[in-house]
Amino acid sequence: MPKSRQRAAVLGGSADDVEAAFYEALQHGDIDALMACWADEDEIVCVHPGGPRLVGAQAIRGAFEAMFAQGSIRATPERVRRIEALGAAVHNVLERIDLMTAEGPQHAWVVATNVFVKTAEGWRLAAHHASPGRSEVVEVTVPGQLLH
Repeated sequence: MPKSRQRAAVLGGSADDVEAAFYEALQHGDIDALMACWADEDEIVCVHPGGPRLVGAQAIRGAFEAMFAQGSIRATPERVRRIEALGAAVHNVLERIDLMTAEGPQHAWVVATNVFVKTAEGWRLAAHHASPGRSEVVEVTVPGQLLH
């Protein structure tokens, strides 16, 4: 798909639509579709589990190209927690990563935070920060107290 059509595919959609396009691009190893999800800003940032902070589109693209050279990334977002206010949205997700190992299919978990900003072109990804999870899903939730 030409880049202009990829960008159009996420224009006018919600942060959820951009996130879905991001994970679909990961699963298909489609670098152009993946980069179409990112904001056109110098300070976009990405951190992969155990990796350095990547700043800017060129650094982010290079890291994903290296990852895609090994194959697509079978990451599926689950248990999404959303906060949206004033032109920004923060999604914390548990990513299920499907892997093929010598013992057969396995999966691992990654905890990721995706930050979206509403730009003149619509919602775009401004930051993706992923940390290694555990072999099982772990989530601690404590009921909040009323702040006001």
